[in-house]
Amino acid sequence: MADREPQDALLELLNTTPVVGGAVQDQLADPAAAKSWQRAHGGRGTAEEHRQLLRARDALQAVVRGSRPASSLAPLLKGVTSHPQLSSAGVTWEIDAPAEHRMAVDAVLAWSDLQETMPGRLRPCANPECRRFLLDRSKTNKGRWCSMALCGNRMKARRHYQRTREAAAE
Repeated sequence: MADREPQDALLELLNTTPVVGGAVQDQLADPAAAKSWQRAHGGRGTAEEHRQLLRARDALQAVVRGSRPASSLAPLLKGVTSHPQLSSAGVTWEIDAPAEHRMAVDAVLAWSDLQETMPGRLRPCANPECRRFLLDRSKTNKGRWCSMALCGNRMKARRHYQRTREAAAE
């Protein structure tokens, strides 16, 4: 997923199914929009790449939400190999994957990298009515909402309203 940090591209992929007006919207459902998204993220924009990307997105969303085990990502990596590349800086690994699977593979690898370097920081928004994800980069690792302006304020306002109502009822 070119020209972006892999973790940011992963987050953008995970967040392509937001709730808008109370209904889930799939931003990659329209073939023209999907092709544009794929190309903007370093893909080729083909139909097969789109199918693989949707498989990866759906599987990764389920894994991050905890409804599927990480092992469910294994089929997305079928046929992928890596080869060592030596330089004066050391060893790096070059991934070899079919071109049509590359975006999906990169998304799984970005998830894996986050699991290792920032464990527990990629998570679903705490708003139960939201389908977005967040990558908590805060020092305290206490981020709960995909956006303070969207979900954070709504959830805080709801809790305040409920406390006020309960206090008035007593």
